[in-house]
Amino acid sequence: MKAGLRLIGIGPGDLGLMTVDAIAAAKESDHRFLEGYTATLPPEQEDLLESRIGPWTRLMRPDIEMPDELLRLARSSVVALLVVGDPMQATTHVDLLLRAKDAGLDTEMIPGVSATTLAITLSGLQSYRFGRQVTLPFPYGDYLPVSPLKYILDNKSRNLHTLVLLDLDPTGLGVESPVHMSPAEAGGVFLKMAKKYGMEDDSKIGTFEDMPDWPVIVLSDLGTKESRVCSIYLRGISNVKGGRIHCLIIPSSMDDLEQSSFDGMYVGD
Repeated sequence: MKAGLRLIGIGPGDLGLMTVDAIAAAKESDHRFLEGYTATLPPEQEDLLESRIGPWTRLMRPDIEMPDELLRLARSSVVALLVVGDPMQATTHVDLLLRAKDAGLDTEMIPGVSATTLAITLSGLQSYRFGRQVTLPFPYGDYLPVSPLKYILDNKSRNLHTLVLLDLDPTGLGVESPVHMSPAEAGGVFLKMAKKYGMEDDSKIGTFEDMPDWPVIVLSDLGTKESRVCSIYLRGISNVKGGRIHCLIIPSSMDDLEQSSFDGMYVGD
């Protein structure tokens, strides 16, 4: 590539999971930018990044969603956008790639190991039994969408498990350092959603009577040496302490093997 845009997945946490192709492509690029708002590296891994690939600059949401400067650079040089995990897991990066193609630029996409893949693998649940994944957002003032809860209920109605990604940005702007939602905060958001959903639709009030008894798998710091997986019920999720970045799985009904795996990771209420 003489000039153009590369989207490079660098894996979910430990740079040891960055592929040989990803390292080589990043090193060979003229400009290297690390996208810093859809996912983040642990600080100690971020400190190692320059020694692996060369100098880099962090970009936040406005520079990715309004990529005029990125595309300008890519007209005359090779620009690498480094993305924690896999680039194509976020619609933001799909949109950027399409914009570059529409601008007549050469593009290249190098996939990376994704935390979503690791989550399903480590959960002990069957991969073919997962429905639509959702992101659980922080409430922004009076704004709290209930659509994530609706999707979880829809998955449950079809006996499908749900992978729940937790928000990293309480402001919703994507310009400040990410603040990772904790499992305890996620439990509080679920309850607020249920209350709001019930207020919007009286017929749904009884739907959430068993919500405290929902089984939950908590996965923390995937792709790092501190990776941890445990199971709990929603009523006890605030007892899950520690960890930096988390995601959840809300299982539907589990078969015998899945239930055994859940029980084996159970940490109690």
